[in-house]
Amino acid sequence: MLDALACGAVLFPGLFLCLRKLLPCAFARWSDADVVLVSERGHISLRAPCAVHWLAKYFVIWYGVPYMAYDIYAMYLSHYYRFRVKGHEDYKGHSWRTVNSFVRREFLLVLHHIALLTVLLPITLFFRKDQGDFFIGCLFLTEVSTPFVSLGKILIQLGLQSSWVHKVNGGMVLLTFFMCRIALFPYMYWVYGAHYGLPVYLVPFHLPLSANLGNLCILAPQVYWFVLLCRKGYRLYKRSRAAQTPQPVTDRADADQ
Repeated sequence: MLDALACGAVLFPGLFLCLRKLLPCAFARWSDADVVLVSERGHISLRAPCAVHWLAKYFVIWYGVPYMAYDIYAMYLSHYYRFRVKGHEDYKGHSWRTVNSFVRREFLLVLHHIALLTVLLPITLFFRKDQGDFFIGCLFLTEVSTPFVSLGKILIQLGLQSSWVHKVNGGMVLLTFFMCRIALFPYMYWVYGAHYGLPVYLVPFHLPLSANLGNLCILAPQVYWFVLLCRKGYRLYKRSRAAQTPQPVTDRADADQ
């Protein structure tokens, strides 16, 4: 297990650092903010296939802990360089002010990572007494949408936001996010009820309160993020439609008046 922990501690930071070194060679015009953003998304994408691997129990703690801890740092670097490139005075160097700004701006994501590190991962490995494997397995499926979310940001960084690839990927983001992060929860309760011969509405009363509260705490931010994704997708759709709509040509005589 310690070997797996060491591998996780080396794999994710190593991939992030390698991408930071290699990307400027391929994209010389990219700023530090661009390089860090794509590097962060690259190592995030690797985590998803690890989470759905058949050795997922090892991943939970021995790969999950190094990833979650380092990803917070990678997100901070992405935030820092993004604002440094924009010329903000506070971002000439790392300080408590830049850290505090990052936490305030990305509070929900930071809270999500810390909650996984301090609550979900320890409970999954140490306190559930090998019960609830079905629920834990289903929760790993939430990572299915992660590669598509990361690919979307990378495509934008490459200037391909108007390409058909980006549009298809956007559809996959919404589909996988909804199916694997929102519809997954009623599905879990439905399967559990079918297994024990219970109607869905009675399943919450058959589960421990801690299980219901845990699922609710995980589901709530997913709904919030899905709404944000839908709003972003709608804005992009309207922008695309506006760009395709031909502008009316004014009469030359009117233009001369």
